[in-house]
Amino acid sequence: MSGLAACSEPPPPWQQESYVFGTRVELKLNAATPQQAQQAAAAVLAELDRLHRLLHPWQPDSDAGRLNRALASGQPYRSSPELLALLRSGQALEARSDGLFSPAIGRLVALWGFHQDTPASTAVDMIALQALVASRPRLRDLRISADGEVRSDKRTLQVDVGGMAKGWALDRARRQLQAAGIRSALLNIGGNIMALGQKADGTPWQVGIRHPRRNEAMATLPLHDGEAIGTSGDYQRYVLRDGRRHCHLIDPRDGNSDCKLQSATVLIAPASDAGLRSDVASKPLYLDGPGLAARHARSLGVAGWLLIDGQGRAWLNPALAARLHWRVAPDSITETGNG
Repeated sequence: MSGLAACSEPPPPWQQESYVFGTRVELKLNAATPQQAQQAAAAVLAELDRLHRLLHPWQPDSDAGRLNRALASGQPYRSSPELLALLRSGQALEARSDGLFSPAIGRLVALWGFHQDTPASTAVDMIALQALVASRPRLRDLRISADGEVRSDKRTLQVDVGGMAKGWALDRARRQLQAAGIRSALLNIGGNIMALGQKADGTPWQVGIRHPRRNEAMATLPLHDGEAIGTSGDYQRYVLRDGRRHCHLIDPRDGNSDCKLQSATVLIAPASDAGLRSDVASKPLYLDGPGLAARHARSLGVAGWLLIDGQGRAWLNPALAARLHWRVAPDSITETGNG
């Protein structure tokens, strides 16, 4: 009997899905008992829901919404500890990304119609957009006091932490599971994925990278303990105007929402902020493309990256190429850069 037990298959992980941060959340947990897994998953989902309501960028009664009203009127605002942590991290990451990632462009996001669950397809006021771009709202314009009071003299600055909140929450969820005694899990918050430990059979977790034009994985790779991966793509939130695709990945430099690439994927090595950077780092790589991808990767601590350009060609660095398993390989695959 002991020999049979030793050779038996490990039980499948506890799986639970929900919808938080405007996206699908999937948890896979291995625990001592199903009850432990269920309780840990429920606690994580409850915390994610609380954070979503606190940080929602366009709900007037959220912490972020109240901050934006105060900024628009030139008044100081005392933010929650969670939003303050995001703002401070956002300022540092904005600087490291040469301003290509900026949570201060909430008004640009609204002008393009992405401040609603279903993006608007109406025409954009280009005069208002050009004036807003010229004012250059940046998160560095926020002044955060030691006691948590936030203010800015720039009235066009509106905070939208949607481009970093999912990854930031991923780091928090990992720590929450560890505190609950979970040592093996795969966490997916809207395509930002982090591994905790390994699967019950001792092998790494396997994750897929979505094909930007098909509802399937174009490639898979093993994800090791503490690693995180994230993708930004033109297929996630977009509208068609006059036959052109415009997506939520807006360039702070000129306010442009043209879909420059089909997708950008980044792999982050284990770190306390691996989830956060898996969310943030894909944006500069998406906006600047293959030519500057290695530079942005070095600045933001990206271990591996994959870009799918507008013609469906793949560009990736050697570190990710060595780990990637193609399922639907593009016609053109180019290894480039050392970052």
